[in-house]
Amino acid sequence: MNEKEALKWLADRMPVGDDCFVMDRVEDKLLLTTDMLHETSDFPRGTTFYTIGWRSVAVSLSDIAAMGGSPKALVIAYGISDFDLTELEEFLDGAEAVCGKYGAKIVGGDLDSHGELTVVTTAIGEVETPVLRKGAKPGDLVAVTGDLGRTAAALELFSAGQTDRANDLFRFDPRVDTGKKLASTASSMMDISDGLARSLHQMADTSDVGFRITAGKIPYTPALEEVTDSEEELEELGLFTGEDYELLFTAPEKHEFELAKFGATVIGKVTEEGVEIVRGREVSPLEDEGYVH
Repeated sequence: MNEKEALKWLADRMPVGDDCFVMDRVEDKLLLTTDMLHETSDFPRGTTFYTIGWRSVAVSLSDIAAMGGSPKALVIAYGISDFDLTELEEFLDGAEAVCGKYGAKIVGGDLDSHGELTVVTTAIGEVETPVLRKGAKPGDLVAVTGDLGRTAAALELFSAGQTDRANDLFRFDPRVDTGKKLASTASSMMDISDGLARSLHQMADTSDVGFRITAGKIPYTPALEEVTDSEEELEELGLFTGEDYELLFTAPEKHEFELAKFGATVIGKVTEEGVEIVRGREVSPLEDEGYVH
């Protein structure tokens, strides 16, 4: 099985599907999420240990952001074949930097000998009313935060040996502050970890709706335009590469002006069924393709 098939099987066995597991408490709810990253699949040659620390933590903070929550604490499991003090210090510097920026603390973890650099981050957050992937309704707007294609551009730059710029792009900012602002507005929300196309299909399945987005409205990072030769290549990388960790969300149409104030871009609408993309006057199905671990 690939990851998509395995997740579908797991959904029949346990409560998986949203970005975080929600634990009820009297005054609010706890959010719990975990992520695993590997050297071969997640950190191209040239990725600094500072960037690895930042990115490893940021992916879990992004899950908290996708539920409209505030991150509080993290534990990190760090496995590598040979421990190097300089590398470990750089890793923790990056991890602590992104934690400090969003009010979270590293409170523990584990070190282990491992054949390949592997990092597992587990984050806890708090939220009054979590925003789930389920909740989109036909007629709602569908929007994204920020610009897409950061990781796609970074991978191209790593391959070209432009590692300084690539590392800058890899150190993305999880949308914690924006997620909290959207919590009272969004009808559904998730972070874009597997690519916009796959995320739309995941949200469509969970909410039992469809989407129609407009290609020309999707915001791409200028860095992606620099490493592509055509609109077709830009769209291919931007839609399907994944690991942008921006927020994809839906909201009632009456909130359109408010969304612009949050720095979000409306890219389409929720429909009854199907996931479609509009290019000029042509409407076609958007393939369920994206990043597969």
